[in-house]
Amino acid sequence: MKAGNQTCVLEFLLLGFSQDSEHQHALFELFLSMFVVTVLGNLLIILAISSDSHLHTPMYFFISNLAFTDVCFTSTTVPKMLVNIQTQSKSISYAGCTTQMYFFMVFGVMDTFLLTVMAYDRFVAICHPLHYTVIMNPCLCGLLVLVSWFISLLYSLIQSLLMLRLSFCTNWVIPHFYCEFSQVLTLACSDTLISYILLYVVTGFLGIAPFSGILFSYTCIVSSILRIPSAHGKYKAFCTCASHLSVVSLFYGTGLGVYLSSDSFSWRGMIASVMYTVVTPMLNPFIYSLRNRDIKRALQKVLGRTLCVQ
Repeated sequence: MKAGNQTCVLEFLLLGFSQDSEHQHALFELFLSMFVVTVLGNLLIILAISSDSHLHTPMYFFISNLAFTDVCFTSTTVPKMLVNIQTQSKSISYAGCTTQMYFFMVFGVMDTFLLTVMAYDRFVAICHPLHYTVIMNPCLCGLLVLVSWFISLLYSLIQSLLMLRLSFCTNWVIPHFYCEFSQVLTLACSDTLISYILLYVVTGFLGIAPFSGILFSYTCIVSSILRIPSAHGKYKAFCTCASHLSVVSLFYGTGLGVYLSSDSFSWRGMIASVMYTVVTPMLNPFIYSLRNRDIKRALQKVLGRTLCVQ
């Protein structure tokens, strides 16, 4: 590629879902409502856990971190999309696109690690209940979260620095509603081999290693549950894992649908991305609150205090 065919990119164009102006209003209302529900639902979970001393346990500590990460994860993509719909603009600056990709990777990777840590927490609680408080002490819980943040930030920083080295040609159109890293790479004129190798190797590792940890934890959990003599004991033990297992199924099911789909650059690929980036974080608070009496009770106290103040 000749140097004369390369140029300094100032902005990208996000095509989004529909080019028809008649659909823009409906899309704006749909995504705004999902975003508001996601933010309020997860913030309520955080508020309920922080305000109730009975919920200051490792499991709820990880749930509150997951809720915070979900709010940030959704906030990296949906607000910009809403602004573009409202202003009838499809542009996003080069700096804005790079920033969006960075934080999207940070919180996406953080989600995978938190789900893995939560699976380990359930493994210790069911397989080693007598040693639970000793193993899952506050220092270990804090260290697990800090290490997860460190790896997430480091991986995203490396990918973003590699992104800054790339030059782009005249095609700056991204057929998506956010700056998806692999799609941005396809627009680059310069050599992207290192970026692609890092993308697939590290993404594969960050996908396989945590998922393997979750599978190992639940294999041990199922084995322990089957050894419980009473049906009531088995049911009670399973209920402590049901919410987390539902969230894992949603997250990995939709996430794998995006990254393993051969049609990921199409309209159907964008729908799969919506499930992964918007719908799953929106449903997580409902999954944890509807099946959890402790969180229900804490939420009732929080909402009761709010109504009394008003």
